[in-house]
Amino acid sequence: MDYEHNSWIWEGVNYYPRVFGGLMVTAALLGLSTSYFGGIGVPYLSLPCSWSNLGIFHKKKSGKRRIRVYMDGCFDLMHYGHANALRQAKALGDELVVGLVSDEEIVANKGPPVLSMSERLALVSGLKWVDEVITDAPYAITEKFLDRLFHEYKIDYVIHGDDPCLLPDGTDAYAAAKKAGRYKQIKRTEGVSSTDIVGRILSSLRNKKSCEDHNGSEVKPQEENPSQASHIAQFLPTSRRIVQFSNGKGPGPNARIVYIDGAFDLFHAGHVEILKKARELGDFLLVGIHSDETVSEHRGNHYPIMHLHERSLSVLASRYVDEVIIGSPWEITKDMITTFNISLVVHGTVAEKSLNCELDPYEVPKSMGIFRLLESPKDITTATVAQRIMANHEAYVKRNAKKTRSEQRYYEEKKFVSGD
Repeated sequence: MDYEHNSWIWEGVNYYPRVFGGLMVTAALLGLSTSYFGGIGVPYLSLPCSWSNLGIFHKKKSGKRRIRVYMDGCFDLMHYGHANALRQAKALGDELVVGLVSDEEIVANKGPPVLSMSERLALVSGLKWVDEVITDAPYAITEKFLDRLFHEYKIDYVIHGDDPCLLPDGTDAYAAAKKAGRYKQIKRTEGVSSTDIVGRILSSLRNKKSCEDHNGSEVKPQEENPSQASHIAQFLPTSRRIVQFSNGKGPGPNARIVYIDGAFDLFHAGHVEILKKARELGDFLLVGIHSDETVSEHRGNHYPIMHLHERSLSVLASRYVDEVIIGSPWEITKDMITTFNISLVVHGTVAEKSLNCELDPYEVPKSMGIFRLLESPKDITTATVAQRIMANHEAYVKRNAKKTRSEQRYYEEKKFVSGD
């Protein structure tokens, strides 16, 4: 129960002096310090009747309507930039409703999506800041859909980043919301985008193929061109960003701590579902995220696509995760199990194969009888996501080029209007 400022104590004294004095004497007789009454501790006193029923405590008005904010997107190739945008959106209200653009609308406005609607839904609904999801949302917020948001979903404000969101004809997709005066803007997370990630994947797999050709023939691997070099991650991690994504709570004294580890590269629906399943086995889910060097050693030099801190933020954004170990070891040791008080170690049946199979990383927890293999709910992997992009290579190249041209035109027009 929430209470307003401590002025209710003195109001109680004024209006009910005898009652209040009697309660103070009773408290003193029970050996309680009167200083205990100086804050929120009062409602938790174990007294024979409810203090709130005496009318001396003025409860905060419960009739105040909660602010509902709406943010939409394709959320294809979900990354920490998406998660940070939704975190910022949630901070502007009490409840966050997310509109998930349909596959058909994405094809019409941007090109083919990499992930299906069901996969994108699993990713968005699995974020800790999301309260509700509207599927099959339109790409452009029309006045008709805006009216539906206001009346059916009781939305107060529409949120979007400060980056342009343009329709094929070059117009602003959020013009109607801005016109209605119900639009709020957040800061775009620099250093990552779905377009950027597609570029990283294409560059990575081209380099892999080039190396394979070199190993089997006299052909030299191609040197990285400027466009490939541009796909190097620009993200600079800060402790503040990690804190923003963290729960900030440790396990309880008798908590059952479950541990799961992996690369969690190109965070996808398969990751979400296995994390959810692992969390259900205990009270606290600790996730180990392998370093970039460890991932490269066991999966090849073309991995990971996302670097360690990017992958860490994606995992931390999950509603099922309580804490992460950034740069966890490949092999789980007894010392590690003791240090983190791990009760159970789990691993999914669907996982990327390691290039080095001579060492079982789960040998220790298996010998201790605290290892369990979990049936993976989905068979999607980082490799299958990358393969989808390679299979539609030309379409994604065109999609990236189209978006780049649209954004360049937008900023040029904006610069012209401002007179800079």
